[in-house]
Amino acid sequence: MSEMTPNKPYMVRAIHEWILDNDCTPYLVIAADFPGVEVPQQFVRDGQITLNISPGAVRELNLDNRWVEFSARFGGVPTLVRAPMSAIMAIFAKENGQGMGFDVETPTDPPPDGDGPDTPNGEGDAPKKPSLRVVK
Repeated sequence: MSEMTPNKPYMVRAIHEWILDNDCTPYLVIAADFPGVEVPQQFVRDGQITLNISPGAVRELNLDNRWVEFSARFGGVPTLVRAPMSAIMAIFAKENGQGMGFDVETPTDPPPDGDGPDTPNGEGDAPKKPSLRVVK
């Protein structure tokens, strides 16, 4: 049996669509100190950043299987926001808090497309054990 791709990107996209279909505002919570994350640091609180990803707030939103990317204005300055899907902590509706939270695992590999910082040799070489977890 082949290893399946992570389900987090599919869940993030589905919850995002569900929030929009219900005329609510989708917010994304990102672990700001996760390798490969590019966010405006002045808005980071307690190691995380919460961002409005509604169509009116961002441009060119891309929620692919590896990365979340979009352009947004912070203090009037257009800024590219980029984060590995592994860094996503939650997606929720601003109006009622409904959504989904995710575990953020300690990174052992470089960011998925290799653009980020290199992992020192010897780290991340062991195969990962399969696991199940409860997603609330």
